[in-house]
Amino acid sequence: MKPKDLVIEITDPLTTDRLLLRPFRETDAAAVHAYQSLPEVARYQFWEPRSLEEIRLKLAEWVTLYRLNGEGTLELAVEIRESGDLIGDVMLQVTDAAARQGMIGFSMHPAHQGKGYATEAVGALLRIGFADLGLHRIFGRCDARNDPSWRLMERLGMRREAHFREHALFKGGWDEEFYYALLQDEWRHQAVAQEK
Repeated sequence: MKPKDLVIEITDPLTTDRLLLRPFRETDAAAVHAYQSLPEVARYQFWEPRSLEEIRLKLAEWVTLYRLNGEGTLELAVEIRESGDLIGDVMLQVTDAAARQGMIGFSMHPAHQGKGYATEAVGALLRIGFADLGLHRIFGRCDARNDPSWRLMERLGMRREAHFREHALFKGGWDEEFYYALLQDEWRHQAVAQEK
């Protein structure tokens, strides 16, 4: 199979059963601030709770991250279709175009966790990576204490490839990280099994 070009542009929202994944807009600042300002959301992120001004600065960058041409990042808002509420964000980064490697990331408003929204959104991101971009391998990483994050990756069929113990200083202490990954063939096999 000839590899696809790593090119995609998302101008129209991508729909799932309950969600829209769409490019960010500068008018999203208050909705993003509502969850990224919370200590429990920032706890396992590389950033501290963000002020509204910090969110506005991030959005100035994120509004441009709706297309890929080789290595780069897609950053998409997660919105509930029925209500139009922005409840989180998802990211797909092509980390090595030649080896067709990608990385996922996600964060959700705590009020909307535990309802399967993150699984649905990240599942759509895997579909973009594997079906649309033709990536060979997609990985994600999380703090070992972040049970909801690593359980989400396991629900999506990703396998734990590594457990790094005390490998870096993170927010004043040693951190432990899990790395999860999924190969395109594994994703295809799961998609076929789900259709049966």
